Amino acid sequence: MSNYVDGKVIVITGAGSGFGRLVSEMTAELGANVVATDINEASVRETVEAIRAKGQVAEYQVADVADKAQMDVVARFAAEKFGSIDVLLNNAGIMPLAYFADHEAAWQGWHKSIDINIKGVVNGIASVYDQMIAQGRGQVVNISSIYGNYGIPGSGVYSATKAAVKVISDSLRAEAKGKIKVSTVKPTGIPGTNLASAIVNEDAVAGLTAHRAAQFAANAEKYYGEEMAADQLDNDNIAYWAVTPEELAQNVVYVINQPWGVSISDITVRASGEDYVY
Repeated sequence: MSNYVDGKVIVITGAGSGFGRLVSEMTAELGANVVATDINEASVRETVEAIRAKGQVAEYQVADVADKAQMDVVARFAAEKFGSIDVLLNNAGIMPLAYFADHEAAWQGWHKSIDINIKGVVNGIASVYDQMIAQGRGQVVNISSIYGNYGIPGSGVYSATKAAVKVISDSLRAEAKGKIKVSTVKPTGIPGTNLASAIVNEDAVAGLTAHRAAQFAANAEKYYGEEMAADQLDNDNIAYWAVTPEELAQNVVYVINQPWGVSISDITVRASGEDYVY
């Protein structure tokens, strides 16, 4: 496949660890000028230092995506340093799954998810919008989730934030047609990401599995107990059960690695043999 990432200036939020770090590394490998941002300075600096150690280009900025002024600083830095902002990846997010009965333990996480998952996306878009319009082209990639497809038990607030991301993406796409292409990526449940650290009630994870709840629980026990069948661990097998963070990152890079005239507007990334229904 042709390399359309080379030379692009890419701003990535939540780049200090997990999936954000992976995309930062993969796009830098393809020749992008990466501006990594995260609220945790030590972790985002580590991301950038690892990229630079390979002779690739990366800078970092510490920022809270929930603070528009801080995101404006990130955008100005990227534009002044590299002369443009070609891609914004709104990746930062948290997943405080919990039932409404858990409100005493969950409300702070819910409020934080609204600040990061919704306000963070809005702030990111607002910070780069004028620059991209002035350039005459740009791309915004927003990370939504299959949890945003429906209101289900155990993820009411989180699902609402991810549904909002989809609506925001669609609105931006309609408004900025021909100037900014907009991509919405919906990951499935993916083991090995930092999102699980914000879960309040582990039982709430199974909300999207519906009639496969028992099967999901059995498979999860095998997966984490390292007893899963070989075919379910083989990504070239139709029974493959769980997409890895690396595979998700590869698909986001694929969305970015398109000529300016081609826009992959919506993509769901899931394992073909997983137990999530919706």
